[in-house]
Amino acid sequence: MKSSLRLGRVLGIPIGVNYTWFIIFVMVTVSLATAYFPGRYGDWGRAAYWGVGLATSVLFFASVLLHELAHSAVAKAWGIPVRSITLFIFGGVASISREPDRPLSELTIAIAGPAASLLLSLGFGAAWLGGQALGVEALAALGLYLAGINLSLALFNLVPGFPLDGGRVFRSIVWAASGNMNKATRWASTLGRAIAMVMIVGGGILVFRGNWSGLWLAFIGWFLENAASQGAQQAHVREALEGYTASDFASRTCQPVDQNMPLDWVVRDYVMPNGAQCFVVTDGQQAQGAATWSQIQKVPRQKWGWTPIRQIMTPFGALRPVAAGEPAYAVLERMLVEGQSLLPVIEGNRLVGLVRQESLLGFAQTRR
Repeated sequence: MKSSLRLGRVLGIPIGVNYTWFIIFVMVTVSLATAYFPGRYGDWGRAAYWGVGLATSVLFFASVLLHELAHSAVAKAWGIPVRSITLFIFGGVASISREPDRPLSELTIAIAGPAASLLLSLGFGAAWLGGQALGVEALAALGLYLAGINLSLALFNLVPGFPLDGGRVFRSIVWAASGNMNKATRWASTLGRAIAMVMIVGGGILVFRGNWSGLWLAFIGWFLENAASQGAQQAHVREALEGYTASDFASRTCQPVDQNMPLDWVVRDYVMPNGAQCFVVTDGQQAQGAATWSQIQKVPRQKWGWTPIRQIMTPFGALRPVAAGEPAYAVLERMLVEGQSLLPVIEGNRLVGLVRQESLLGFAQTRR
């Protein structure tokens, strides 16, 4: 959530808004206050248009948040930790710590969001009916708009293309039928990419005919295509690493290097002669942390001479080690989530070695 504004916690889950969200929030509010409501209700007055427009916009994004909270609550019920929920320009996303481990959990987590949106649609529909019965036109207008938008949100998310909720439902069904999550992910991702291309082409046709709403449709299609492609890539990586553990990738040849050794000496004595890629940084005989060639390369070359390796190392105290028998893909997932390039691998109280993100991804690429 580094590029997001932290709002607080709900159900113990950090809630934030990405800075791109403010763009769409302003656009929705202005559109409602200057076009949608004035076009349908001609005698409110400017203050009423803006007041109802702002309230509707806030409730719209509250609805998106509740959609994501529904996903998150069910994920937590299955024992899957939820790292955060973030609202951004395309809506919202709940970031869970790992993939579901069975088709049923995938199905229930996926369906929870659209179900919440359908319930919200019914609730706002009741507000529309109540507003009409009481003669409160502003309440009826707000309820009608939000009932329709939540219904649209539910139906759009049920489109069977990964990573939309409908795509995850489709994946759970293929997964249950085939017993192979990777195969199910590839099928769902392929369908997601096909749907995304239809949206992109359809949006382009609308723009060509002078309907600029097609630009937004194409933009969403482009976003979905990228997300579906990433889903397919993750399936390939997961499949390549299947059956392997952290121990299989733990480097036992990381060079011990004194913490005060400058980087240019490390490169001269270890990288250049034998291509060393990782280093255990020591203080005498005690290991203090680890560093990689990739970390060294991030330091400007002209600073290597006076930068000791301890300044760029990752202290072991900042790294939670992984067990030697932990699945390799689970280790990679954790690295990506925590932004770690390497992790110590332990067996009992013994340090087996260091597993590097580059090694896992490189192996997966080779297997592909």
